[in-house]
Amino acid sequence: MNESSYDGRQDDIRNWKTPEIEIFENIYPDREYSITMTIPEFTCVCPQTGLPDFAVLTLNYTPDKNCIELKSFKEYLLAFRNKGIFHENVVNKLVDDLVSAIDPIGIRLIGVFNSRGGIQTTVQREYKRS
Repeated sequence: MNESSYDGRQDDIRNWKTPEIEIFENIYPDREYSITMTIPEFTCVCPQTGLPDFAVLTLNYTPDKNCIELKSFKEYLLAFRNKGIFHENVVNKLVDDLVSAIDPIGIRLIGVFNSRGGIQTTVQREYKRS
């Protein structure tokens, strides 16, 4: 097995304490509908170089009893601005935290990260409640 200079550098991501995502009650839980949010100015930090990474995030979710409160969600996203984190971990952390906060019927997040070194990365995760 090849060792990587990244070994252990992302071990804290699953337990990283981020600002709380506040919620509000969905007054139409009897109707299945979707909400789409586009975050065109998402930033985080490359864990190798410390340089900023930029992405456009597109979030689509089907709420059940709760919806995402936008101001707290913006503050939550700002926490990533100074975090050294892999693109794959950004998308997985966001979905985990959103599922925990609102328990949606379904959620899909697509992260389109700007090219770095001639490689553009798109990471997508979908969650459906069983």
